[in-house]
Amino acid sequence: MRKTDRYPVDHANSLWKVYHTVSFWKVARNFIVIQMARITPFFSVKNWMYRTFLGMHVGEQTAFALMVVPDVMFPEKITVGNNSIIGYDTTLLAHEYLIGEYRLGEVRIGDRVMIGANSTVLPGVTIGDNAIISAGTLVHKDVPPGAFAGGNPMRIIYTAKEMEARRQERKP
Repeated sequence: MRKTDRYPVDHANSLWKVYHTVSFWKVARNFIVIQMARITPFFSVKNWMYRTFLGMHVGEQTAFALMVVPDVMFPEKITVGNNSIIGYDTTLLAHEYLIGEYRLGEVRIGDRVMIGANSTVLPGVTIGDNAIISAGTLVHKDVPPGAFAGGNPMRIIYTAKEMEARRQERKP
C-alpha cells in the first residue's frame, strides 16, 4: 500500500473541493512555472525553477527531460536525489482526488535513478537508489534500491541482486 494521507469529503466529489485544499493562486503560479520548465532545454535552469518556485527537493546533476510534469498542486512533496534522470513526458503526482476522498503522499526518488519516458509515478511511492523504471510504467508501489521495474501494472523485473548477476554474465 502506498503511503498517503486520506481526507474524506462529503457531498460532491473531492475535485469540487480542490480550492479548499490548495490555493487557486498557488496552483496558477505552479502551472505557469511547470509549463515554462517543461520546454526549458537547460537542466540547471529547470532544477532552479523547481527548487525556487515550487519548493521541490532536487539533487545535484538531476536531469528532468523535456515535457516532464511535476505535481501542480503539491510539488513540495516531491524529492528527487542526485544524478537521476526523469524521462520525457513523465508525470510525478503527489495528490489524488477521488469521489469520496482525496489523498496526499510524498514522492521520494533516490540517487542515480532512471525513469523511462511516459511513466507516471503515483503519490506515496518511494523509488530506491540505483533503480531503473522502464518507459511507460505506472509506478503504483515502492521500488527497492537497484531494482529494474516496468509495466502497467508495474512489477519488479529484476532485483538488485539479479541485475548484478546479469552484469557479471556480460563481462568478458
